[in-house]
Amino acid sequence: MKRKPDFLKINKVPVGENASKIIKIIKEDRLHTVCTEASCPNKGKCFAEGTATFLILGPNCSRSCKFCNIKSEEVLPEDIGEGGRVADAAYKMGLSYIVVTSVTRDDLPDKGASAFARTIRAIREKIPH
Repeated sequence: MKRKPDFLKINKVPVGENASKIIKIIKEDRLHTVCTEASCPNKGKCFAEGTATFLILGPNCSRSCKFCNIKSEEVLPEDIGEGGRVADAAYKMGLSYIVVTSVTRDDLPDKGASAFARTIRAIREKIPH
């Protein structure tokens, strides 16, 4: 069997100074990333480049889609301060753009829309462009 070319090999383990910084910030700010929660194969590359995709509304999804690797377990109560922590983390990471996504929250009356609004407002306040 032939070996895969280097460009097809994926570094799942985040290594390097940038990756360590990202992991530390995410842990300190009690945040989640789709990179980690969905076991993204590009996590090592993104963290090494100093980027991450923030996952709001907790690490657990209220659905269990077959194509997704995010846990489908009991969802946690909505964390009102999460948006501010995302903004703080993005600032500490020195990001010029921020990617935010969420788990599905069928249990919330607005399905999580207010969490996105709070997060975007907090980011705009902390990192004005």
